Amino acid sequence: MEKVPMTGAGYQALDDELKRLKQVERPSVIAAIAEARSHGDLSENAEYHAAKERQGWIEGQIAEIEDKISRAQVIDVSKLSGQNIKFGATVTVVDEDTEEEGRYQVVGEHEADVKSGKISLTSPLSRAMIGKEVGDVVEVTTPAGVKAYEILKVEWI
Repeated sequence: MEKVPMTGAGYQALDDELKRLKQVERPSVIAAIAEARSHGDLSENAEYHAAKERQGWIEGQIAEIEDKISRAQVIDVSKLSGQNIKFGATVTVVDEDTEEEGRYQVVGEHEADVKSGKISLTSPLSRAMIGKEVGDVVEVTTPAGVKAYEILKVEWI
């Protein structure tokens, strides 16, 4: 069973979503199914079929989140340190072509959100940066071609 690395915040977000699905969404869809059943003939009841489909989706989400939580390897980033980039590091880079700076935290796959500066451990940029340190230049193949980034800062926050 492969462990799923995640930050404490990522674990908490998964746990919150699981609680919401179990305590809000599941009872809501069960009520919707009961309501649709009361309308009679189920073979031509669109509300019933939509509610059953939603129930299947919710149960699938619950199972997926429970699996991730059971395999979670929560890593406390505040206890990490060092010059080399690894899981949890917040890295400031500069694009060597455009001189544009970017700041990214290396997180677990389900936590990734580029807009908020969190990139997956398995993303091309993360894979290129792992093991590197300040001053190193990494090259990443993107759909637009090869991009080069210089690592300016490594933080543990």
